[in-house]
Amino acid sequence: MTMRVLREPRMDHGIPPMPEAAAAIGAVEADAEILRTPSGEGSQIWRVWGLGSGKPNLVFFHGGYGSWIHWIRNVPFFKQHYTVYCADSPGLGDSDPPPDVQDADSIGTVIANGLKQLFPNPEDRFDLVGFSFGAILGGHTAQYMDQRLRSFTLVGAGGMGLRRPDGMPMARFRRDMTHDEFKALARNNLGILMLRDREKIDDVAVLMQMLNTTRAVTKSRNISRDASLTRVLPLCPAPIAGLWGELDSTTYPFTHERAELMRRVQPGCPFETVPNAGHWAMYEEAAAFNDALLALLQRDLSATDSTN
Repeated sequence: MTMRVLREPRMDHGIPPMPEAAAAIGAVEADAEILRTPSGEGSQIWRVWGLGSGKPNLVFFHGGYGSWIHWIRNVPFFKQHYTVYCADSPGLGDSDPPPDVQDADSIGTVIANGLKQLFPNPEDRFDLVGFSFGAILGGHTAQYMDQRLRSFTLVGAGGMGLRRPDGMPMARFRRDMTHDEFKALARNNLGILMLRDREKIDDVAVLMQMLNTTRAVTKSRNISRDASLTRVLPLCPAPIAGLWGELDSTTYPFTHERAELMRRVQPGCPFETVPNAGHWAMYEEAAAFNDALLALLQRDLSATDSTN
């Protein structure tokens, strides 16, 4: 059963003290309720803003080595329009591991079962947005959903088996690092993978990176290298859409191949890019991303919605 708790305690894991950044994260989290659904021998954690408000339901899946904090600049905007559910995926963030941390389909089954507990009435529909590794898990979750799933928007998705640019290798965290070394490593890795403009890497982003990478049990890299999303996306029972950072480090200059693949699955599906944004477009160019995503979510789905 779904369990409601007041607050899930955050573990320290040797994170350097960054009180202002922690306060900024806490300010967004403060009015969320915490729900739990089963994950392996423990629980998957869901933060929910506006529970019981009667607004439409919007579900966010974060990226690899991530947590709900990937959406920190989007929750305040979207909770004005939706009841917002931010997952910590099984084995990431505050969530306990799934039975198999290396199998996307197994993880998708865990999440799908959890969503059916969160939305027990098939008439309780929701829109799903998955970022990067979260888009892969979204595809493996969507195949097990029914009319509850109103739409599925992929953001900077991996798992398509398409051409990728040659990227710089990211350094690994070591337990013997000093606090300054750890912060420098996190900042550099964010600049390699997540944000195009390094000047936009602030302390909230750095703290997010350190919190998430030290807690990750589910390792996303091998799953992301596979083409499993391409295999399961045709099984999605709802309309799909794509939203990418224009300069996404994981796909640029081959981003158009993602649009072409998605339109082979669903001809005419919308595919938009956020100007000047890298992989973590929802953080780097939050205002433009929020407007673009809202437009995609509020588009007329009557022509393509298989449940209507």
